[in-house]
Amino acid sequence: MSVAWGLLSTARINRLVLAGARKSDRVDVVAVASRSPESAEAYAREHGIERALGSYEALLEDDDVEAVYISLPNSMHVEWSVRALEAGKHVLCEKPLTRRAAEAERAFDAADRSGRLLMEAFMYRHHPQTARLKALLGDGAIGRLQLIRAAFSFTVTDPANIRLLGDLDGGALMDVGCYCVSGSRLLAGEPIEVHGEQVIGPGGADIRFAATMRFGDDVIGQFDCGLDLPVRDELEVFGSEGSLFLDDPWHARSPVIELRRDDGTEQFEDEPADSYQLELENLSDAIRGEATPLLGRDDAVGQARTIEELYRSAES
Repeated sequence: MSVAWGLLSTARINRLVLAGARKSDRVDVVAVASRSPESAEAYAREHGIERALGSYEALLEDDDVEAVYISLPNSMHVEWSVRALEAGKHVLCEKPLTRRAAEAERAFDAADRSGRLLMEAFMYRHHPQTARLKALLGDGAIGRLQLIRAAFSFTVTDPANIRLLGDLDGGALMDVGCYCVSGSRLLAGEPIEVHGEQVIGPGGADIRFAATMRFGDDVIGQFDCGLDLPVRDELEVFGSEGSLFLDDPWHARSPVIELRRDDGTEQFEDEPADSYQLELENLSDAIRGEATPLLGRDDAVGQARTIEELYRSAES
């Protein structure tokens, strides 16, 4: 039996979530909410959603909606996640859940109190390419892990874009750098020490961010991200005997991992998969008691703590 989902906001990212939902018989998007009835109705007509609700509160009061996907600006993620959980809804909150560890704890405390599930929506974590990367590293394909290098950037030209607005918790680290943080933590664990440098744009948010993170076993992580740089999307994991290179680590539209060693290069390809479909199905299955959420409290709190420390370093 499919899970009935509602979209809390009409953000652009919804189009990818809707495309993933349409491919699944376990996910049924039945409602969308906006700040006005007119906006909700226009969006529902455009995307073939049966129910349009003229406020976020109305979505949370809809008894037919079991789970909500929250794609509001970053600064509103925790507030509306908590409100949705307290209203009895399961929640998939678009990344990043928050830049503050205490706020992540607050959100998961609300989930525990309500007996509902909360998951941070790092869609790439659900893709088979990510599982293969972990497996190759775990099998010793490159020997002992030593260094992680990641990058994610593109150019935002509209000064009103919420990514560029500091009062909405925008910024390069929050928008794209969070993937680099997440990927590094996935492979190396929680960082022991971090150092960050940022460039602040006119909107009050970081438009460029670069960082070094030190993990256990003398593993070093380096990444840079930007909203005023050319398109870049890479992850390379170095070990004592070679490296694993991903040219498309986060979107995984062309899922290929290159194993690079002194004796040559080997490619590992995965079939294309829709990461958004997979994350929706994972949480839907968990709601039905047929799976465990791939991402939970520990990962979300660790992610928020690392981002918090990176900003603290850059600001000091």
